Amino acid sequence: MVVGSLPVELWRVILAYLPLPDLGRCCQVCRAWRELILSLDNTRWRQLCLGCPECRHPNWPSQPHQEPPSWREALKQHALSTRTWTQNGPELQSSACLLFFRRRKDRRVWHVGPGCEFETLRGALGVVGPYDRVVLHPGVYEEQAEVALKVPVELVGLGRLGEVALLVCMEQQCPTARLCNLVFMPPWFSTVVYKTSWGHVQLDNCNFEGAQLQIRGPGTCQARFCSFSQGSSAHLLGVVLSLLDSCDFSGSDTASVTVEGPPVSERNWACKHLAALARTFPSCGASGNDSPPRGPLAGSTGGHQPPGGNVKKEPVSIDDWQRRTGVDAVCQGTVIEDGWSDGDRSDGEEENRDGGGTNNTKNPLLLDYKIPCDHHGLSHLLKPQPDGSLPLASSPDPPSLTPEPLTLQQELDRDPEAQMLAASTLGCILRRCLFREGKGGVHLSNYGQARLEGNVFHGLNYAVRCIQNSTIVMLRNEVRECRASGVFLRLSAQGLIAENNIHSNGEAGLDIRKGANPIIVCNKIHSGLRSGVVVLGNGKGSIRSNQIYNNKEAGVYILFSGNPVVSGNHIFQGQAAGIAINENGRGMITENVIKENQWGGVDIRRGGDPILRNNYICYGYSDGVVVGERGRGLIEGNHVYCNKGCGVWVMSSSLPQLLGNYITHNCMYGLAVFCRKDPENIEAREGNWPGQDGIGGEAGSRERRGVEGEGREGQENLNEEGELFAWESDLDSEDERHSAHRSISVALVESNCMSYNGAVGLYVKSSEPLNVFANLVNSNRGTGIAVLQSSQLTRLVTNCILENGRGGVAVEKDCRVELRGNGIYKNSGHGVGFSGNGQILENDVVGNRGYGIQVAGSADIKVMRNRVQPVQGFGVAVLGPVKGVVHDNLLFQGHPGNKKALLQIDPGNKSCVLRNNNVLRHNSCTSAPPWVLENPPARPLASSPSGLSSSQYPSRLAISMTNRISATVESGCHSGSMFCSIL
Repeated sequence: MVVGSLPVELWRVILAYLPLPDLGRCCQVCRAWRELILSLDNTRWRQLCLGCPECRHPNWPSQPHQEPPSWREALKQHALSTRTWTQNGPELQSSACLLFFRRRKDRRVWHVGPGCEFETLRGALGVVGPYDRVVLHPGVYEEQAEVALKVPVELVGLGRLGEVALLVCMEQQCPTARLCNLVFMPPWFSTVVYKTSWGHVQLDNCNFEGAQLQIRGPGTCQARFCSFSQGSSAHLLGVVLSLLDSCDFSGSDTASVTVEGPPVSERNWACKHLAALARTFPSCGASGNDSPPRGPLAGSTGGHQPPGGNVKKEPVSIDDWQRRTGVDAVCQGTVIEDGWSDGDRSDGEEENRDGGGTNNTKNPLLLDYKIPCDHHGLSHLLKPQPDGSLPLASSPDPPSLTPEPLTLQQELDRDPEAQMLAASTLGCILRRCLFREGKGGVHLSNYGQARLEGNVFHGLNYAVRCIQNSTIVMLRNEVRECRASGVFLRLSAQGLIAENNIHSNGEAGLDIRKGANPIIVCNKIHSGLRSGVVVLGNGKGSIRSNQIYNNKEAGVYILFSGNPVVSGNHIFQGQAAGIAINENGRGMITENVIKENQWGGVDIRRGGDPILRNNYICYGYSDGVVVGERGRGLIEGNHVYCNKGCGVWVMSSSLPQLLGNYITHNCMYGLAVFCRKDPENIEAREGNWPGQDGIGGEAGSRERRGVEGEGREGQENLNEEGELFAWESDLDSEDERHSAHRSISVALVESNCMSYNGAVGLYVKSSEPLNVFANLVNSNRGTGIAVLQSSQLTRLVTNCILENGRGGVAVEKDCRVELRGNGIYKNSGHGVGFSGNGQILENDVVGNRGYGIQVAGSADIKVMRNRVQPVQGFGVAVLGPVKGVVHDNLLFQGHPGNKKALLQIDPGNKSCVLRNNNVLRHNSCTSAPPWVLENPPARPLASSPSGLSSSQYPSRLAISMTNRISATVESGCHSGSMFCSIL
């Protein structure tokens, strides 16, 4: 018979009538016939697969609407798996082959039912031989006592599923057995309908109604296409290996599957076959892979990345972002304090505006009056790169690229422990199962082990609960709409949770506590009604390369000595903060992209003490980093940019270390240090301020309650131990500290770049001491550094304050400030405006458009050894009843047309001492070389800042939020933080 003699379509019609054995024989005729048979996948093979009474749809129960890749392959896998129970003989030699096949050939079939050989199941089981088949005809079979299976046997229900029901309690006392097409219901004396402690049982297409399946190691189980309903469950104790594939669990009263105890050392014959069968399963695609919503900057720096793709970002300028988000007019005329406005220009500035247009081109010394100051100690941060691009500190545009999250394979390649867990097959394996509408999904305890792959959990109280040193491996599952946390780990639980879609849960997507230490990589955790991931009570874990977005509370929430590693994640579009660290929480938070969150990108308070390093914190609708009451932490090398609030907001009762961060292009202050609370603007503290719809009000109140207690009032306690709603504070006896921390008693701001922010670069209104060392503060729209309140000493040492839109440094009355070794250059207002107490020592104040140094009010001050050159105003002006000394200063004349005195003091001032000040003026009669700053050179004298050279990006950070604080808002700005929260 030649294939080509008939059209292929006609051959397919003919072959579609062949039964399965004949199709197999046709495949062996020739290659052309084999290809013809294989082409019947969507017709005859599909019909054969769905027509098998022992096999449901290959994607039942979670995705029955989805076609399998191959119907023939699905039927093949079913045929192979149904024979596993018969593979229990010893390794056969050639001499034993005939005996082996003869035993199989002599299998008998016994019929049970009305009018058959046996009317009761017990009677048939009393006479069956090894590997016989018992066919139960439609009906209900009830036994009043436990039934024992003493020889290998196969029990098969005749007809459609549901027509044969067993009300029995069976105990397997033989090496193997198979049950197919049966409905199990509990008898009057026990809820356990089947149990085995050493043999292997295979369950195909069975229903359990209100009953329990119990497997005890070294016993094993393989269940396929089974349904567990009305409170049914599977209980596995010390199992070495069991496989539950394509099962439906619904309506459970406790957990649907309970895995308890470590795998026993002894193994039965079926373990190697189950392990081989588990490896033959095709890898499951992710269930319900909803793509994250496209943000306002999709495909750009501010937008998110499509899941699983390494999409290259398009550059986005700050002007584009401001235009898209409606913040074109940023912080102009910002009211900072009742008597101090960042929008008011100084006398020197006004005079400069009036006289700045004077044409002095005829003055031959016009080009010589400026003192060069471009080679100060921080100038390397402003110089173009070798490729001609501008560095971050001097670029008018924010960073255009953010790092991509790693794929699962990349994570496994660099983490041998995760790789080992991904390949493990010990314990209970659940694949393609559906868990729905019950109390719990899978519960592991007491060193239990389980592997979950391609399952769907929804409508439960919790999906997975792993406790007491148990190990869980979760790959490509969907966990959604659980009433409590989706995945809950505690008491030193561990494992690998990778490529899961965890969303829309009532509590945290992942809850880690009490020493649990899982590896959580490449998941999508989103749309939760609370936080994405919560780590508390000495919980640990490695949280890497996940996409965490659109959660109503913090994307990652760390508290009560939680200490995870949070690395390489994209945390975005959250309705609260990106990462919150509270109540003595810690953690190593590195290389994350935290963007587009409604509240602070990272919020640290109440003893929170993380390491926040090399993160991108950007495009937030609030502040970038918030360090609230009693917050601590090392915040190093982060990019904090394009946030609508402040770049970094610090409460004065906190002790953070800010080292080597780039704080740029934020709409308000770069770094703001505030008092603990602002007694005014109660509305703002309560979360209700004008123009903030959807952030404050009822939503904000609900958010605050959730973060503080992580439990809503009046909600049912969904856990019998109350653990899901009471944060445990059972701290470890040893308080592990990070080696990167320095023991400090004063907040430290060192080696940061604060550039192109919409208001003041560094704003201080504090009641605590503050050290500000070696920072670059340049090109901010407001004053470079403004100190409005400082009852304790604020030290401003070796900073470069350059080209800011207002003055360089402004110090208000009653403040205690030390200004030492700074370079204050080319600002649009006064170089230094000082009305407080302290000292101004060894600074270079050059090229500022207002006065060089203005000392006013009743200040008590020392002005010594400074080098000053104004553009057009006074060099050093002492106005009012100032007390102190002004001596050993070197004053250079500014613009040749400037008629202001270089050293000016009120005539009535008798309490300020002037001595040994050197005044240098232009001499039009000589051709002296231009002045330079030498011995020492231009300040600051610091070399490459340690923070910026050691790490280019983020550090470690945290957040926790409840009540919010703000002050008077005009033109979109505030005196506190209108977005930050205060507990």
